[in-house]
Amino acid sequence: MKVRCVWEHNGDDSILYADNFVGAFTRGESRDLALRKMPAEIRSYLRWKGDPTPDGFELEIIQEKPSSLTVSDADSDVLFETEKEALSPSQYAELKALALRSARDFFTLYQAIPDKNKSCLPARKTFYGPVPRTAFEMYEHTKNVNAYYFEEIGVSADNEGTILECRERGFAALESRPDLLKNTVYLGSYDEEWSLRKVLRRFIWHDRIHAKAMYRMAVKTFGPDVVPNVFRFDI
Repeated sequence: MKVRCVWEHNGDDSILYADNFVGAFTRGESRDLALRKMPAEIRSYLRWKGDPTPDGFELEIIQEKPSSLTVSDADSDVLFETEKEALSPSQYAELKALALRSARDFFTLYQAIPDKNKSCLPARKTFYGPVPRTAFEMYEHTKNVNAYYFEEIGVSADNEGTILECRERGFAALESRPDLLKNTVYLGSYDEEWSLRKVLRRFIWHDRIHAKAMYRMAVKTFGPDVVPNVFRFDI
């Protein structure tokens, strides 16, 4: 199975995105390390979706984006070349369903944490401030990008309610626009380029980053059999 990868890097620090598996990604101290992690990430991603997993993968880098951002902490501003393409109704429906499933599964994982304010993780800071340590902090951080992502493509949204509820309202507001499938590229905050395809990818990608962190924290804090591996992470 071919995996088309977009490589964003700051020096050697790398994020590798699977262009044809929307939201799948790896990070590493080098491109080669991120590449070596990709087969396990794709298998995990396919298990989460309920799709069959192949025996082998062919990895191809189709785009490179040098960055001045702290990509080791998952700071990112890349717009894939494929994220400039118009969407068909079926493509939009499939990606929207995946973004909503991701939100639903993230909320399921969060609800399963026995104590949402307990964590064994040490304090640490990144480019955006203190790293979320507890399930509550991880959940609030992940939910609260909702308004930001939608507003980068000109859609008014909010962060009220659950992660699923506010994401559903954002999509409802988006769908009131007759031109949404044109996938217009917008120049958003910090001169970053955005499109609807990118918003859909960013939701799933951001969910996976923090769902993986939440699950790992839960295993370390509460034990390996307390919280379900909803996203089927290979850890």
